[in-house]
Amino acid sequence: MGKHKDRVCGADVHKDLIVATITDRDGSYLQESFGTSPPELERFREWLKINNCEQVAFEATGVYWLPVHEVTSQSIDTIVANPYQIKSLPNDKSDAKDADRIAEYCLNGQIKRSRVFSQEYRDLRTLTRARSGYVRTRTQIKNRIHKHLSSNGIKLSSCIGDIFGKSGRHILDGLAHKRKTSDIITGIPSGQVRKKSDLIGVSINNGLDETSRTIVKDLLELLDITESKIEKTANMVANKMLKKSKDLAIVMSIPGIGFTAGTTILSEIGDIRDFKTPESMANWGGLIPGSYESAGKKRSFGITKRGPKQIRTVLVEVAHVIARTGDSRLHRFFQRLRARKNYNVAIVALARKLICLIHHLLTNRELYQENYCKKKKQEASECDVDSSSLTEEGMEDRVAAIVDALYHLKDRSRKRIQRKRTAKTHEFKRLPKWLSNGGG
Repeated sequence: MGKHKDRVCGADVHKDLIVATITDRDGSYLQESFGTSPPELERFREWLKINNCEQVAFEATGVYWLPVHEVTSQSIDTIVANPYQIKSLPNDKSDAKDADRIAEYCLNGQIKRSRVFSQEYRDLRTLTRARSGYVRTRTQIKNRIHKHLSSNGIKLSSCIGDIFGKSGRHILDGLAHKRKTSDIITGIPSGQVRKKSDLIGVSINNGLDETSRTIVKDLLELLDITESKIEKTANMVANKMLKKSKDLAIVMSIPGIGFTAGTTILSEIGDIRDFKTPESMANWGGLIPGSYESAGKKRSFGITKRGPKQIRTVLVEVAHVIARTGDSRLHRFFQRLRARKNYNVAIVALARKLICLIHHLLTNRELYQENYCKKKKQEASECDVDSSSLTEEGMEDRVAAIVDALYHLKDRSRKRIQRKRTAKTHEFKRLPKWLSNGGG
């Protein structure tokens, strides 16, 4: 795995405790326990330096390893290992034994380094995952509201396509505040929905019982708070992406990838230079088939599903979009697989193709072009991203426009952003088109 060292340390990191073992080629070892507070971490680092430790290794245990890595990596070669690769034997585990085992692996160079994201990418990934968490919370709240409506015999979703739209929300607020059915129907803002007034009146005539009404009212308040959190987090993600506008433009040039999917993909991938080949990135994302061989017999099964599940989730979602819409090369690739494979197998294969394509485009700084895949490769000048079109000037307005379109900002925020935009910005709808046409 790596060059052998003469004196190393293996550490078993927990929430409040670090058990560390220093060992060398002579077989001697020294063991000590430390806390995880800043003074204790400084004492841990000094202990390593005093004992002439060349390298320290520990497992990536939740988020507890982050402060330890920040302290030790400043002066000592630090390895963060995947716990899956250095698992202990069943029924033979203790903190001291784990530290000894990790130290022995480190001494013999048997630990493969895990990727450690920079602080910039960690912040971006934290924001995109928080945004996804808020979206899941919003979905749960909406499902609970549906549940209380159905339990009271209110089939509002049978009358209105989206009960959380403008008209649907008006009706829900009326039910939560125990207004008269006639007043609710009269105040519906949409004329198309008012045409269904008879059907809506029959549906909501029973109203909500006192318990359900209280709960639905609280859930609507939680829904408003969650919506504001999603909007706030989306704006923070947009601001973070200003420095990576070129990468965002490249990823969003692929059909089916919008602003949300593009930012999630970039935050989960991190530094593209960590992957030498597209296959290595697909392997890291857990999108390659697993294999098993014993006694000369080989058996293949599903994908390995290693690496962060967020990258697989978003790529599979994009693959579903491509499979349903458009007539692109990626869509035709899916149709060819679908003709002889199961639908889910074809979707996963398309997701793997997407991650390999993203690696190629980001590495070569090219925008996706539908007519690019020919036997004779086009000249680089025809496909490379124009550096003049990827300047950060005006990028803030463009990213803000995407956020405005995707997250439905409030009128005040929308007007504020609208004043910032240039006249030409109104002519464009997708970021890659802005960039490929000279920066707008």
